[in-house]
Amino acid sequence: MPLALLQDSDTQVLRERAETILWIKTQMARYGLHLADLQNAGCFSEGVSLANASARPICFRDAYGHAWDGYGDLPDWLQRAVDAGQSIEHFRVKRIVRLSRL
Repeated sequence: MPLALLQDSDTQVLRERAETILWIKTQMARYGLHLADLQNAGCFSEGVSLANASARPICFRDAYGHAWDGYGDLPDWLQRAVDAGQSIEHFRVKRIVRLSRL
């Protein structure tokens, strides 16, 4: 894959991450939530670590470097492709690749 595509993909991931963090901060402010509230609700249980979550194998990837481990809802890039008629199997990786932390 060309370096420019990888860099664009990295930029997109960082942009989406920043947007997600802003959304979370907005929701927390809107509902008067603090980190302790989330911890008390079990959002950060000891059984799940960021290291383990980032080590999940990639199951689907597109030509732009977007990747998905198959957990949770379809990411936007994959949902758009499926909505456009592309088979999800087209994006399935043939070998296991580990997600790396940002």
